Amino acid sequence: MDEDGQYTDLHDYFHFKEDLSCDLLEQLNSLRQESSLTDVLLCAGGKEIPCHRNVLASSSPYFRAMFCSNFKERLQSRIHLLGICVDVLGQIVDYAYTGEIIINGGNVLSLMEAADIYQYPKVLEACSLYLQNHLTPENCFSMARLGEVFNCESLYKQARAVTLQNFPQASASEDMKELSCSELAGYLGADELCAEEEQVFETLTVWINHDPKTRQGCIHKLFQKVRLQYVHPTYLFHFMLNNPLIQSSPVCRSILESASRLLFSLSPADTPDIKPMWYVPRRYASQEFLIIVGGRKDNQQMRETLLYDQSSQQWLGLAKLPVRLYKASSASLHSNVYVLGGLLINNKKRSLSASVYCFSLKTNAWRTAEEMLVPCYSHQSIAHKNCIFSLGGVSSNQMMLNTLQRYDSIFSIWENMAPMPVAVLHPAIAAKDQRLYVFGGEDIMQNPVRLIQIYNISRNMWFRMETRMVKNICAPAAVIGDKIIIAGGYTRRMIAFDTKTSKFLKCAGMKERRMHHGATVINNKIYVTGGRYITTGNSIEDSDSFDCYDPELDTWTSKGSLPHKLFDHGCLTLQSVSYKPHTLSTRSSQIRCLGTCRVSEVE
Repeated sequence: MDEDGQYTDLHDYFHFKEDLSCDLLEQLNSLRQESSLTDVLLCAGGKEIPCHRNVLASSSPYFRAMFCSNFKERLQSRIHLLGICVDVLGQIVDYAYTGEIIINGGNVLSLMEAADIYQYPKVLEACSLYLQNHLTPENCFSMARLGEVFNCESLYKQARAVTLQNFPQASASEDMKELSCSELAGYLGADELCAEEEQVFETLTVWINHDPKTRQGCIHKLFQKVRLQYVHPTYLFHFMLNNPLIQSSPVCRSILESASRLLFSLSPADTPDIKPMWYVPRRYASQEFLIIVGGRKDNQQMRETLLYDQSSQQWLGLAKLPVRLYKASSASLHSNVYVLGGLLINNKKRSLSASVYCFSLKTNAWRTAEEMLVPCYSHQSIAHKNCIFSLGGVSSNQMMLNTLQRYDSIFSIWENMAPMPVAVLHPAIAAKDQRLYVFGGEDIMQNPVRLIQIYNISRNMWFRMETRMVKNICAPAAVIGDKIIIAGGYTRRMIAFDTKTSKFLKCAGMKERRMHHGATVINNKIYVTGGRYITTGNSIEDSDSFDCYDPELDTWTSKGSLPHKLFDHGCLTLQSVSYKPHTLSTRSSQIRCLGTCRVSEVE
């Protein structure tokens, strides 16, 4: 009770609140349109726009400083703004009163400039979003530069990502030629760049030749961004070494000569000047793909070329082999697949072949390469450095061969090397540290050969090791680190040969006794495909299995199955740049891009 006897409760009250912000702005905008109570005129292009100082000051730090600080404009009724057209100024003023603005291709750049000058960050962000949704490989260089100029980090990052992921198309644009040396170096050196190293080199030469007088001094800085160890040796030898820009730079010439010694020599070279560059890893876009080529299905020779897509875990069909080949060999060299020799099957007729077919994943096409010196089948082939080695096999007179043929991919020539000490069929072969290893196989009487034959590449010399551990026939070998792992061969057994200690280690065995299967290494794991296996009843069945062996865990896991049962096929790893379509992210809640964009900031 108070003194008058009235009951009062200080905690008993009603708080009324109304959001007047939208209505207030609408009323102020109406007054502006009627030129009522306005107290300043913004002038541009000979026209005047009446405004309220308090609205402009509350919408922008720029105008707040102009009208609330000790500037002369504080007392002026007419303010002339330079460097802005009246239409863009009108849109900025409309935005200050309504929180809405129309963005399209015709005004987006002018709006960005005005929003940056007059400090409307949300308009700048809206323009950035509009441009992000209109990024193409042709404009991404200029959009990245805009992002830097206006400090729009999201635009810069998105434009740069589009550039790196679509570099072959982006580098063909005129905008590329207008980059600064440091800008281009930033792109060429990026791990995320999706391009072959040859494309990187060609891009820097196009950029320099656009203005050679002022840009030639940048050649050594840009050339160091090319990862020379991943350049195709033929390209390096025939194009880079003779390039006038490279020849004009002592630094580039020295780098390339050192790289050539490492790339072309059969024995290791001591080149300390190139080693720091030489150990730069592949770019992120470069991936290892599992490729299967040829083989037999239901005793029919196949022409299929299959690629395993690890992301979708599906098998994809590629260009088919031009011919049907029985017991040909295959090898992977410089991102190409080679299929060599074999029996050519045509209308159920068989003829011995010396042909070599080369497959490029980049073009998804086969072409012919230089023929082998001796036609054969049931031979083994393996790639090392710039060469493919083909060992043994069966000749046209059905004789077992102990021959060793070497194909030089730089000069496209074949030559005979020192023959194997013992002729064997179906051995496991591997290449490691300038040596070829030939494990086991079978003799002319189909008996297992308990022997390791080792070929020193630089010396062109063989030596042999007898061992009871080797008893494999029709088994593949795979190299991981210092170990050569032999998978099966009429047995479940997996054994690893340590090339440093020349000792064998036992590994976790396979589920079945397998032979005629394929094996290859991807990301330090061995993938084993198809083949034939011996059942518990000692019958032989074809297989469609697809398994993975992890040497670190010494465990096997199933990866599903092949599209069909297959054996006597080539199973290879192909290193190549993957080109994936870039999907630009959209923020439909904030922006809608249909040629014209309307953004509302009123909440």
